Amino acid sequence: MNSALRFLIVSFDGLRPDLVSPDLTPNLCRLRFLGVTLSNHRTVYPSETRSVFPSLVTGATTNQHGMVGNKYVDRSVAPQRYIDTADAVLLRQLDLESGGQLMSAPTLGEILAASGKSLAVLATNTPGTTRLFHHKAEDFGHIRLSGHFREACTPDDVLAEAEARVGPLPPEPPKVEPDTAGQDWITSTFLEVIWPKDRPDVTIFSYGEPDITSHFHGTGAEATRGIIAHCDRQFGRLLDWWEAEGRAAGVQIIAISDHGHITGHTRVSVTDSLRDAGFRPGIAPAADVDVVVVPGQVGALYLADPSDEQIGRLVATITSEPWCGPVFSRAKNETEGVAPGSLGNHLVFADHARAPDVSFSFRADDGVDPFGLLGSTFYDNDRPTGLGVHGGLHPKELAGLGIVAGSAFPAQGSVSTIPSGICDFAPTLLHILGIAPPESMSGRVLHEVLEHGSKLAPNVRSEAFKARLGSFRQVLRRVHVGSATYIEGGTAVG
Repeated sequence: MNSALRFLIVSFDGLRPDLVSPDLTPNLCRLRFLGVTLSNHRTVYPSETRSVFPSLVTGATTNQHGMVGNKYVDRSVAPQRYIDTADAVLLRQLDLESGGQLMSAPTLGEILAASGKSLAVLATNTPGTTRLFHHKAEDFGHIRLSGHFREACTPDDVLAEAEARVGPLPPEPPKVEPDTAGQDWITSTFLEVIWPKDRPDVTIFSYGEPDITSHFHGTGAEATRGIIAHCDRQFGRLLDWWEAEGRAAGVQIIAISDHGHITGHTRVSVTDSLRDAGFRPGIAPAADVDVVVVPGQVGALYLADPSDEQIGRLVATITSEPWCGPVFSRAKNETEGVAPGSLGNHLVFADHARAPDVSFSFRADDGVDPFGLLGSTFYDNDRPTGLGVHGGLHPKELAGLGIVAGSAFPAQGSVSTIPSGICDFAPTLLHILGIAPPESMSGRVLHEVLEHGSKLAPNVRSEAFKARLGSFRQVLRRVHVGSATYIEGGTAVG
């Protein structure tokens, strides 16, 4: 353990690991040569950005930290309200209203601050995502900078210095245009302002691409490949700095992605299907709404009357549809949900108080998309077919990039095939720094890649859970490494 070490966590939002290649991402490939590749690495369910990044900073699954989706229904107040976590100002308000309980598990920023250490954030994601990396940064005087959104930035004097040296915050580009300016701004700001002046103990650095471009152009489209290459070039600037200066200063690099993308092949309307079945659906709680259909690629259904009978009726309705994939409801026993045909939501760690009454993934398969990439699915949004989506349980949605490099990870150029996940980075980082992780962390320390870690192969155990209703059949697959559990994928037919 070495409390003098520092960490730089660099995220590429929505980057599929199978798009990392010498021609497209030479700098990420350079990092692979310098470090250890986690080749069996996964994210959490739902595979949505504002569930996954809270798992990064809490080292815990969604049932622990409470960010159950990009959007959710808040039932802790009357009247109930619809929450979109993309709104940084709203997230601050919710944290203050709840007495600091926006997230129901301690975060990396809080843990580091309690040990006299600092966490800095630089990100080009939505304002809410940027805040969720360190939602209490202003309470500790820590740095949190957005590449576009002033409302997500703190403190004011650091933002002012960055704008004076690097240039004004670039405006957010239209969704259909790849975001190059934001990635350039945060890279230059770290190299020219944050590191020289502040030298944070931990920095989370998040490129918000290729996620947006994949959503609006496709998983392997020319524009998507172009922004991947651009982000890799910016990362190359960080890597050049690391090799010239950062490594000697004890900086460890962790490169990640929060999820992958698959391709939407058929557009559907969950709301229309429920209305046809006699429900009164809506996108937010209201007197004339008996089921809230939260917008997004992960199905999140909140009933006005969440009785076992109504949950069963809802599950029977959606499992009769060709677009319905794996379905979860509150647990009836160790495996089953209260609704026939469903699995218990605890199996995918979706059993938080904010969780929907019924959650589901759209039915996905291993179809090859027009770009030659595996994975296709039904989807429910207003965009045309053939574009990237994520949130569900296809293995390509759950697959994440994972590369670690630095003095704490000495086996340069090696590959670890032992299953790992995004919840593992925080406990591993704290272990290296000699800080005890809180009990809420469900991730594990990655001993197998550490300098003085155990080289004994850990106990790995796989399992599968099945449920059926009529012709509908679903399977959920998980794998255990010691006490840690990772979701491998879920499928449904019928």
